[in-house]
Amino acid sequence: MFKEFKEFAFKGDVVDLAIGIVIGAAFGAIIKSFVDNIINPLIGALIGGKAALDGLAVNIGAVKFTYGAFIGAVLNFLIVAFVLFLVVKAVNRFRKREESTERECPYCLTMVPKAATRCSSCTSEITAE
Repeated sequence: MFKEFKEFAFKGDVVDLAIGIVIGAAFGAIIKSFVDNIINPLIGALIGGKAALDGLAVNIGAVKFTYGAFIGAVLNFLIVAFVLFLVVKAVNRFRKREESTERECPYCLTMVPKAATRCSSCTSEITAE
């Protein structure tokens, strides 16, 4: 049983996932610091001198709605989502470069190299790509 757990826990996918979670948490902390220490003061200066979005609130009766904290969380999310979008886009571009060097023969549907001019299975003449 321990052997099976060891094989599962140290598979490439599980280790990659764990590394991704740790890096994601660290990246989230960096983005939070960026929003709290750079974006919030800039917005605060533009809207009247408040140093942070967290201070923005409205009182309705005895209830205080801190909408500034919500805006800060939305900014954190948007920045992280945008950066992840850029990372995924770059990875997809890299994967396209590594695409297969093979294609299907139009006659027998066997995979042949893209540069081939004759199918190795059915010997049909095909045009090289």
